[in-house]
Amino acid sequence: MIVKPPTAEELEHIALQFGLDLTPEDVASFQGLMAGPLASYQRLQEMVEPRLPVKYPRTPGYRPERSEDPLNAWTRKTSIKGAAGGPLAGKRVAIKDNICVAGVPMMNGTSVLEGYVPDVDATLVTRILDAGGEIAGKADCESLCFSGGSHTTDNGPVLNPHDHSRTTGGSSAGSAALVAAGEVDMAIGGDQGGSIRIPAAWCGIYGLKPTHGLVPYTGAFPIETTLDHLGPMARSTADIALLLEVIAGEDGFDPRQYRVDPQAYTKALTGEVKGLRIGIVPEGFGLPNAEPDVDALVMQAAARFEALGAVVSTVSVPMHLDGVHIWNGISIEGATELMLKGNGFGTNWKGYYNVGLMDAFARGWRSRANDLSETAKLVLLTGEYMHRHYHGRFYAKAQNLALKLKAAYDAAFAQVDLLVMPTVPMKATPIPAPDASREEYIARALEMVVNTSGFDVTGHPALSVPCGMSAGLPVGMMLIAKSFDECTLLRAAHALEQRYDWTKA
Repeated sequence: MIVKPPTAEELEHIALQFGLDLTPEDVASFQGLMAGPLASYQRLQEMVEPRLPVKYPRTPGYRPERSEDPLNAWTRKTSIKGAAGGPLAGKRVAIKDNICVAGVPMMNGTSVLEGYVPDVDATLVTRILDAGGEIAGKADCESLCFSGGSHTTDNGPVLNPHDHSRTTGGSSAGSAALVAAGEVDMAIGGDQGGSIRIPAAWCGIYGLKPTHGLVPYTGAFPIETTLDHLGPMARSTADIALLLEVIAGEDGFDPRQYRVDPQAYTKALTGEVKGLRIGIVPEGFGLPNAEPDVDALVMQAAARFEALGAVVSTVSVPMHLDGVHIWNGISIEGATELMLKGNGFGTNWKGYYNVGLMDAFARGWRSRANDLSETAKLVLLTGEYMHRHYHGRFYAKAQNLALKLKAAYDAAFAQVDLLVMPTVPMKATPIPAPDASREEYIARALEMVVNTSGFDVTGHPALSVPCGMSAGLPVGMMLIAKSFDECTLLRAAHALEQRYDWTKA
């Protein structure tokens, strides 16, 4: 019998934690009463749960030597071939290592999960294989994906292809590096605060955070269900559109997919933006940590839309700068309760649970909490303090304010079709030295999310578009659209891509 009944001492300890005063007679009484519910748990252990399908043969692959992986961007290399034909035939795709690929070890950037091997394929993995794509391996990511740098992974920093002393950005660090270096055609990234768009900007590729719920999150490791997104990363808008067409749409396992409206995204690539209304958001420029060359290149790229026939204006969204504060209120307590105390999945979820992943992570981090990254420790300590002293008040208020923030952007979309601002205010930063202080380590992980994080809160689609080079490093411009209007994002980015070479801007 796997479900053991509690001893009197165990029940007394639980009662004390919750301030319950139980006599020995009370404890004995509750021990007896628990026999019925525990029998149900034992029956659950005996039953067979449904599994996500695994349709194509594969091997676990291997961890490449540094000579084969100069950017330190792979956690595993493999070759999983999908259907003989389809829209992704001939395309090699890297999968961020917070996403399950059956039979291939998964770390999610942290040693506390090392040794876990999924037995299911995430929905989007199956869709990529069904479309004829090849899974080339797992791309490294930041520890538990809680960093916008590329230095918190326990596998060692992922290096920027343009300058190996610089970060790629994160948390989808390996995905961006592998695409930028040409090792794969496309990659899947995850985005909870900017983790697709930040590395896309700093590596000089396209990275799309779709509308919240458009792409099923089934089979990926969550951080906070209202912030979790998966999306495509590639060197061209055509490949972004193609991959999005394959992975978008309801799967029946993710209740975040409410009234999802996938489109024929490849048909949006007309090269034409005449009459499109584009609004420059001044609040996204001139930030305290902004670099003038980044702001200037983004303004220059925005002006090019006007030359292509679009109508470019300024649209103020004063609440934009509060987006990061609302995001902190949601992400810190939400991640503490779901990702850490909830062992990755928590409760009250009417969707698919990956029981094996949940169990492996619980055993790992609860026995080796000291091995968590400094960013994860900061989240845990802050989130638990706020929960114990303010009982979820600020999480709830932040979620209410998220509705106000969404309304503020939606009001701007009544005037324009797209919003424009820098993806991140600065170019790729130096990778902290191994002996860097905790303060520097955390600053390099979280300092860049002011423009990106608010759109994880509101769920609007946002695309990082490479728009220039400065001091040998790429600069990214972020385009934002109304919910489920990815077609307009891709149409505008494609028009710019066809007319201008961003590497010479």
